[in-house]
Amino acid sequence: MTDNWQFWALLSALFAALTAITAKIGVTEINSNFATFLRTGVVLLASGLFAWSLGDIEPLSRISPKGAGFLVLSGLMTGASWVCYFRALQIGKASQVAPVDKLSVVFVALLAAFLLGEELSLMGWIGVGLISTGAVLMALA
Repeated sequence: MTDNWQFWALLSALFAALTAITAKIGVTEINSNFATFLRTGVVLLASGLFAWSLGDIEPLSRISPKGAGFLVLSGLMTGASWVCYFRALQIGKASQVAPVDKLSVVFVALLAAFLLGEELSLMGWIGVGLISTGAVLMALA
């Protein structure tokens, strides 16, 4: 497998786009919270099978309490994000919901700078501004 982060990030973006389209179609027939539950079950099964098939299952004892705690928090945040995302898709247009959801890129940049001490270059901050502007414009379209 490739160790190129750009490859994996672009593949993630492609799958996220396909997720928005397939989810929008899927939530037209059922409650958005139940749809999130079904999706979560599929993700749990698929990610488990993927890790198992690659031999990436590790003993839980290898995870520190701090690491485990933050992974639990991350899981809770993912669940909250998905519940909100599916509800937004159910009542809004996918072409407007997805760009607003991608404001997460802006939030990550801000939180990484303020909480993790990561530094963005001038070009990075310009990118943050452009992403923000683009998301707002698409939401208003």
